[in-house]
Amino acid sequence: MALVKKLYLFILKSFLPLFAMTFFIVLFIVLMQFLWKHIDDLVGKGLPFSLIGELFFYAGVSMVPMALPLAILLASLMTYGNFGEKFELTAMKASGISLVHSMRPLIVLITLVAIGAFFFQNYALPPAQVKMWTLLFSMRQKSPEVEIPEGVFYDQIPGYNLLVQKKNPDTGILYDVMIYDVTRGGDNATILLADSGRMAFTSDMRYLYLHLFTGEQFENLREQKALDKNVPFRRETFLDKQILIPFDANFNRMDEGGIRSQYVGKNVTELQHTIDSVSNRIDSTGNIYANDLRQSAFPLLIDRRTGKPIFVNSKENEKDGREKTAAVKASETMDKSGKVIAEENIEEEILPLNLDSLILSVPIDKRDKIFDNALSISRRRVNEVQFKSATVADDKMSIRRHKIELLKKYTLSVACLIFFFIGAPLGAIIRKGGLGTPLVISVLLFLFYYIIDNTGYKMARDGRWEVWIGIWLSTFILAPLGVYVTYKAMNDSAVFNPDSYKELLRKIRGIRQPRSIGRKEVIINEISVPQAISRLSRLIDACTALISSLEKKLTYSDFWTPTGLDKEIETTGESLDSIIEYLQDCRNNNVVDKLSEFPWIYDTFILTPWYPRWLAETLKWFAPFGYPLFLISKKKRRELITTLQKTINMASEIKKELEQPG
Repeated sequence: MALVKKLYLFILKSFLPLFAMTFFIVLFIVLMQFLWKHIDDLVGKGLPFSLIGELFFYAGVSMVPMALPLAILLASLMTYGNFGEKFELTAMKASGISLVHSMRPLIVLITLVAIGAFFFQNYALPPAQVKMWTLLFSMRQKSPEVEIPEGVFYDQIPGYNLLVQKKNPDTGILYDVMIYDVTRGGDNATILLADSGRMAFTSDMRYLYLHLFTGEQFENLREQKALDKNVPFRRETFLDKQILIPFDANFNRMDEGGIRSQYVGKNVTELQHTIDSVSNRIDSTGNIYANDLRQSAFPLLIDRRTGKPIFVNSKENEKDGREKTAAVKASETMDKSGKVIAEENIEEEILPLNLDSLILSVPIDKRDKIFDNALSISRRRVNEVQFKSATVADDKMSIRRHKIELLKKYTLSVACLIFFFIGAPLGAIIRKGGLGTPLVISVLLFLFYYIIDNTGYKMARDGRWEVWIGIWLSTFILAPLGVYVTYKAMNDSAVFNPDSYKELLRKIRGIRQPRSIGRKEVIINEISVPQAISRLSRLIDACTALISSLEKKLTYSDFWTPTGLDKEIETTGESLDSIIEYLQDCRNNNVVDKLSEFPWIYDTFILTPWYPRWLAETLKWFAPFGYPLFLISKKKRRELITTLQKTINMASEIKKELEQPG
């Protein structure tokens, strides 16, 4: 028990520094990404460092959900990679401590981190996001610093264009100044020319003060219109002129109420309340819109007796007419003599309304007016329906946004657990510590996660997928990966062993390593020469028969027909391996040396028809896939014939060696 507790402390001490280091490194990287994304909103506006630092603090808090899973993945990879590289995992397993057992303290720790991540997302993240977006929008609206370049028109002052040919950096005097005042439009611009001038801000930083010397001013005496050719203007010459231009250079912080009412500023309870409220509003609004549409479908055709719309040429109107006809018939009574007497005040039968007949009954000179009225009514109805549809669409978008934010409160916690169960087993498998290999694998996995998560988010936001599918998509995909990697690590599977993949590739391509057979110093079971010669003769006969079968002309149809050739090849290969194993006990060194020159005889997946049969039949009739396989098979057959011929030659040589006396 004491050993286990010390082991737990050792694992925690190894993990926590790496986790803290990787978390702050990743947080710094995502903050730099945030900076480059919004650098245009910050640069050139004279913002104090305290304000920028405040923005970065709240941005850092808002970036924690992105940095935390990657930090857990990288730290767990590095921790267990170091354990594997230093053979500490081997020592743990030798002591009877399994991988999952060694992960227990970190499982508890990451579970606590996941729970804390939920409370962080629910209580700390919304206020931080509100303040971050409020600051960012306020910075976007702040006017830039006035820094007028030389020889170029400066248009950052609203309604004015300034041109300065030269500036004196020591005295601040501007030379050859030209000012275009276009506040009344480009056709009615006021132009000022001055030899020199000074520029400064008023004490309240709300106006730009220009003090001009020796110049002229030109302005129109009346507003110029598009067709005016001669417009009187006024020319003013001055020696000293002062101008105040409205230009608010102060930083005005926006009210946080607007952002706080959005989905980014709400916790789980507020998000759920908003979803329920907007859903109820959509339901009630939809019912109202539907009733209005039914009642105003044909506003000119209303039954005056019932106040209900008449359904023109429709099944509803026919049904209504049939019901009233039945009511009339049911109200009929018979007297004693058998005559049918209809009750008084019985409503007349209402026949279906024929719109064509109604239009034809109107005089021709009035039909155009009827059609125009109908067209205007239809257009008005279309505009009303489109406006109502846009209103409902905005509410549905709001619901999706709130649902996305609600589910993201939970996905961060689940992502932390999944990335741990991916990182720790992967580190145990690759057995590489440091920042090299773990960093590359972590970045690739996180990019994969980010692409899937971002795709699901956009699909859910646009309403193409259900919100829960889009937000949980990355979890659905990565969770099986975590289970698979954990299972492989528990069973010491060489998932990342390149030699196993190379061997598999060689087997698929039909390539085997050369045989390596050495001489035995002590021979216990000596071979029987007649038996060896007999077995070699049977091998030669089997190879000759196979060559004869393979040299037959192969058609496309024959290729997909089972012939049992694969079984014969497999049997011949096993026979060759058995003979080589038997001949290793031969005292003739020449024979043993030649055994290494025997090739490998085995079937490849391309030599014989594919199994199961339904797959073979499918590929047979789908020629774009089937015919290339047929061509590859013909090449493999030629290679196999060469292999069999080499086997026959080697078997003949060894047979002759054994037949020699002595």
